[in-house]
Amino acid sequence: MLRLAALSLALALPAPARADAPVPSAREREAALLVGSVLGGTPMLEDLRSLVDEVGGRATGSEANTRSVEWALERFRAAGVTARAEAFPMPALWLERGATASVQGPGVRFAPRVAAMPFSTATSKGGLTAPLLEVGRGTEADFQRVGAKARGAFLLVETDELKDVDGLFREYDEAALIESRAFAAGVAGVVYMGSRPGNQLYRHSVSVGPRNTHPMMVMERDGAKRALRLLRAGKVLSLTAALDLRTGGPYEARNVIGEIRGTTHPEEVVVLGAHLDSWDLGGGALDNGANVAMLLDLARQMQRLGLKPARTLRFALWNGEEQGMYGSAGYTRTHAAELDRHTLALSVDIGCGRITGFYTNGRTPLVPLVDRALKPVEGLGPFTQLNVPVVGTDNFDFMMHGVANLIANQEPATYGPNYHARSDEFEQCDARTLRANAAVVGALAWGFATMDEKLPRQSRAEVEALIRDTDLGQQMKSFNVWEEWATGARGHPLEPKPTPAPR
Repeated sequence: MLRLAALSLALALPAPARADAPVPSAREREAALLVGSVLGGTPMLEDLRSLVDEVGGRATGSEANTRSVEWALERFRAAGVTARAEAFPMPALWLERGATASVQGPGVRFAPRVAAMPFSTATSKGGLTAPLLEVGRGTEADFQRVGAKARGAFLLVETDELKDVDGLFREYDEAALIESRAFAAGVAGVVYMGSRPGNQLYRHSVSVGPRNTHPMMVMERDGAKRALRLLRAGKVLSLTAALDLRTGGPYEARNVIGEIRGTTHPEEVVVLGAHLDSWDLGGGALDNGANVAMLLDLARQMQRLGLKPARTLRFALWNGEEQGMYGSAGYTRTHAAELDRHTLALSVDIGCGRITGFYTNGRTPLVPLVDRALKPVEGLGPFTQLNVPVVGTDNFDFMMHGVANLIANQEPATYGPNYHARSDEFEQCDARTLRANAAVVGALAWGFATMDEKLPRQSRAEVEALIRDTDLGQQMKSFNVWEEWATGARGHPLEPKPTPAPR
């Protein structure tokens, strides 16, 4: 193992300096130690296997999610890292107990597998039967074609097979528009053709979240194709869906926070985040167990090596991410008084593909600081920073509070086809790539925890300018978080309106 670590470190670091080159600083030597450590033999992969196989899918509100919190606390503490669980409010409970469907018509009956979409409503015990109509891709023209027949019917929506992360974001954008049209048409419910290969079922949240009032589901791809062919051949079909769900009102969930306290600036905080929760069909390896295991291992190795950051490092394992990034939102409320002293919030949430750089989310001065922090691992590059804002993971509330924030940009690898799917299991992660990513995140974290520079927190007006000048607002609407920002429920609070002067 020592030989492997030495070889990996040699590959990651720049070529040896000439005799007349400057001597590396203490911080540069510390970064090299950390990089070499995580590239070698550590418990990171065993942590991932344990989380995926023993705890399994970890939907927030489930018994498995409760176990995952204790699992993470135990691992931090076993490594000698101070850790705590922090409670936050979830707006509504939603878990699936079972979902079945039957398609029937003259001379036709079959039972394709289905999965309820998060925040779907339940049906009665005997199920709900309604006409099944195809609505193509769910465009405005498709709904005009179907017209009044959509009222009271289940609408089947055709999809492309998901290949990559670009396709995933397109899926979110299109679903919000499709569902808006469907609800306005008075449908009984919506059925999406599964977009994952191999008939994999998966979870994809209803665009309006807990405000939804319709049964919504994903149907295995081949079964949906069969129904679509029958409908287009003129067959009259109906669908009976039985969705058995566990639902409820607001409840309390918990994040896990590991902490290595800073030495010279302990009041300043760098947050390194990955979400602990996952959907329940698979084991949640890509989304996002791999990056949970990575952050645990970075904390473990820093503690083992006795490395002392200048700023406090918080290793945040969020919950409630899949339902709307509620864990990180809860953190920003709990720690509101500290946010001026948060110098960076990082989110790693695109599986096990190679990190190719970071989204700097509209903070131009952040780009050269990221470039500098990545110098110790430039051999694992090249790295390109993308200075555009992105919604969809736990950087969001930090961005809306004006805190400098990053998202790791990663190659798609196996992420897209297995997103939220039954197939998201341990084998989807490449061990060598995961260790290389740990080295990259470790160098970045150490750089921001020790550099002199820090960016000031932006005001609400500055965040509003970012929304105005980019597509950030449209992304927020697609992810059902625009209204909370507009009302001041998330991000910077609304500025108080001036009181009119008395006449």
